[in-house]
Amino acid sequence: MHMLYLWLKILHIIFVISWFAGLFYLPRIFVNLAQNQDNPIVYQYLLGMSKRLLRFMTIIAIPAIIFGLWLMIQFNIGAGMGWLHAKLLIVGFILLYHFSCFKIHRQFEQGKNTKSHIFFRWYNEAPLLLLLVVVTLVILKPF
Repeated sequence: MHMLYLWLKILHIIFVISWFAGLFYLPRIFVNLAQNQDNPIVYQYLLGMSKRLLRFMTIIAIPAIIFGLWLMIQFNIGAGMGWLHAKLLIVGFILLYHFSCFKIHRQFEQGKNTKSHIFFRWYNEAPLLLLLVVVTLVILKPF
């Protein structure tokens, strides 16, 4: 049972890291899309990159969530653990961020983006802040 716990934890961490690689990079593509709206060749290239990355991120997010839930259910993690409830709330915000990327990508596909590259530079910081909170909760278990 102990070995299963460790493997599930390893897989959860690896898939979360992979998911966040996409969450960190996709908004950088949005920055470049916002800067190249008047250059159709570069714009279409970046749009293809963002579509493929968004698909990859979504596929990677699924096992990250599944392994995390499996850990909670299999090993009864969470009962009376306020830090875990807080972590799950933050994971909910991460999922909202992920799905907001779909909306933004669709706006770029339709040529309806109204936000500047500066907005996307700031938007790009959100996953880092969310990850910082999650890691802090997991390591410190403050409540």
